[in-house]
Amino acid sequence: MLTDQYNRVHNYLRISLTDKCNLRCTYCNPIDLPRGYFSHSVKMSPDEIEIIAGIFVAQGIKKIRLTGGEPLVRKDAHEIMHRLAKLPVELSITTNGVFVHEFIDTFRESGIKSVNVSLDTLKSKKNQIITGRDVFEKVRDNIRLLLEHNFHVKINTVVIRDVNEKEIPDFVALTKDEPLNVRFIEFMPFAGNHWTKENVFSHKEILDLISLQYRYVPLHNDIHDTAIKYKVPGHQGTFAIISTMSRPFCSGCNRLRLTTDGKMKNCLFSKSEADILGALRQGQDIVPLIKQCVWEKEEALGGQFTTIQKNPDASKIQNRSMIHIGG
Repeated sequence: MLTDQYNRVHNYLRISLTDKCNLRCTYCNPIDLPRGYFSHSVKMSPDEIEIIAGIFVAQGIKKIRLTGGEPLVRKDAHEIMHRLAKLPVELSITTNGVFVHEFIDTFRESGIKSVNVSLDTLKSKKNQIITGRDVFEKVRDNIRLLLEHNFHVKINTVVIRDVNEKEIPDFVALTKDEPLNVRFIEFMPFAGNHWTKENVFSHKEILDLISLQYRYVPLHNDIHDTAIKYKVPGHQGTFAIISTMSRPFCSGCNRLRLTTDGKMKNCLFSKSEADILGALRQGQDIVPLIKQCVWEKEEALGGQFTTIQKNPDASKIQNRSMIHIGG
């Protein structure tokens, strides 16, 4: 087992396949980063991803989620999924949904049952402003395609004040006739995304807004859940809130991250990283490196800041941009 000094057992690994994306959402992929910022980083090969993932699984990892950037822009994404499907692990993926129709068969063949799709607005023109691309109808069509093929679909919606918070009830309305799990994510600070406390629309504010239109009930939450789940009685689907900034869930965290350049992060907000890929290429045993990285995990939020109630200073947070970490 991979256990840290706070007795948290880690059995969930998120692997970023690429730091590239076909969309330009500024909270994830800042437009003011220098050109070529990502293009020169060394990527893990399919062989290396399979080897490293297998070692993590041997140490107790039970679930692997593939992320990016946009994982499906990687040309060998089909091959990587098929390779990881051979491991005794639950495999899932997070995507912006644009290329899903090209991967339905691969998802099924790889045993993927759950797909997270990022979608921050239900308005086509606003989506084009947020993403920099005219892809809204394609994403909505692919969400329907996933449902038609009986995938468990979660919609990830980053809520930013004065951008899309007024659409929260519209997203909840989606759960009435479709078995969707809509997840509202509090806006988080990363390199270059111009985060401010004032931009955060909190867990409480989200529930207060929903309560103006819907009666909802809380659902059971596992100790490892990052999303606090709710349901409107009579709706097929559910909604949830990922409250990193106002109600952190660090005490039950079981997640580890591997960036596309093979660096291990024990927390989304960790300053330090372990060079897993470098050690592997030098023929070293990477297990001690993995265990040490897990053991050094901070108690909460990478040890870098506290909740928005204590007015964190985003300028002092040392981290990569979200697209360079992996969603």
